[in-house]
Amino acid sequence: MAIRRRFWILAGFALAAYAGAIAREQSLPWLLAALIGGGLLSGLLWPYLLLKRVAIRRIAPQRALEGDTVRFEFEVHNRGRLPRFMLELADRLPFVGAAEQAPGADTRLLGGIAYIPGGGRRRFELALQCEKRGFYRLGPVGLASSFPLGLAEVRIAGERTTQGFTIYPKLFPIQALALLGAPSQIHRGAYCLPEGAGAAEFAGLREYRSGDNPRHVHWPTTARMNELMVKEFEPLASACLYIALDLAKDANVGRGRHSTLEYAIRIAASVAGYACRQNIHSRLLGYGTQAVRFASGKGDLHFQNILDALAVADSDGRTPYAELLTDIALHCQRGETVVLLLSEPLHRDAATLQALALLRARGANLLAVTFDRDSFLPSGAGVDTAPRRRDLTLGLLEMGVPNLTVRKGDDLTEVFNP
Repeated sequence: MAIRRRFWILAGFALAAYAGAIAREQSLPWLLAALIGGGLLSGLLWPYLLLKRVAIRRIAPQRALEGDTVRFEFEVHNRGRLPRFMLELADRLPFVGAAEQAPGADTRLLGGIAYIPGGGRRRFELALQCEKRGFYRLGPVGLASSFPLGLAEVRIAGERTTQGFTIYPKLFPIQALALLGAPSQIHRGAYCLPEGAGAAEFAGLREYRSGDNPRHVHWPTTARMNELMVKEFEPLASACLYIALDLAKDANVGRGRHSTLEYAIRIAASVAGYACRQNIHSRLLGYGTQAVRFASGKGDLHFQNILDALAVADSDGRTPYAELLTDIALHCQRGETVVLLLSEPLHRDAATLQALALLRARGANLLAVTFDRDSFLPSGAGVDTAPRRRDLTLGLLEMGVPNLTVRKGDDLTEVFNP
């Protein structure tokens, strides 16, 4: 609107000047009218000339972790022979402001370039914080100019500057988890095995890996090869993780990064990372609009795939947590550890306890993380459910399930590493 107003004001002055020059036979009014008309014409055409033969590109990472500060590099190349002045750089960066549930869908002005010589280049960096996990479509990055009079604004977009940008959930370190073994998996001597699992048989020697039991080091071979070598056993049991993620819409309370869903996603990602570092099999299940389902696996690629899924997971499902746990009970292995993320409403506690009893009957080991829903609500909006939630707490206690309570603002590192 401001540009259009300036244009009509200057056009009005030009018409008035020409009208005055026609009425008089003096040269000065004609000169004044010509100056105003020339200024109007140059104000309209010059922005087009400034952006002609100018290219821009963005150099940016494709992945980052939530909370990290990433650097975006921009390069502007003047392919013409004449210099360019007063160019503005704009880009669409929807992850900026996403933490407050107000993603920047509109193009943002990032800075200006006062001068580029003919054939020259200008490079500069921009540091931005990755506020919230998700998959974002960036760009296109472009240049704009309204120089010299601001009568017209011209924009151009850079070629191939639209790209995907994934922000992974923030991870926190986990030193140890209380895990038990599952039959028929690879034996890991550093972990407890279920009763009746039997003894593993010696299969050979291999290099030491993180998480191996130091008692399995074969010292004669280690001394001869000057490298840690451990004994490998044919499996009868090993530690195994099953992460149960609640993606029901009514299970999520809070806003932005401080919601039960975001805390649950960080915990699930960190537990999966712990399993990857310890060379433990893990799998994941969550029922949203699109199910998040990963079969048992281990290693960096398995963990990468889990992170890709958790980056875009949302609480848009309708499946109760009890139904998800029942499905896990039908497919879990005896001795497998199921990580529970309990954030559902109070009225579903009874059904959840029944599903947990079924998991116990199937021989699963349970590790519960309970979210204090009231603490995630706005101040004064919560209702104290602690006395009424006694049934769930007592049920977990009677089953001997380790239970960690998470409240809004808690340091998850301290919660999992007391």
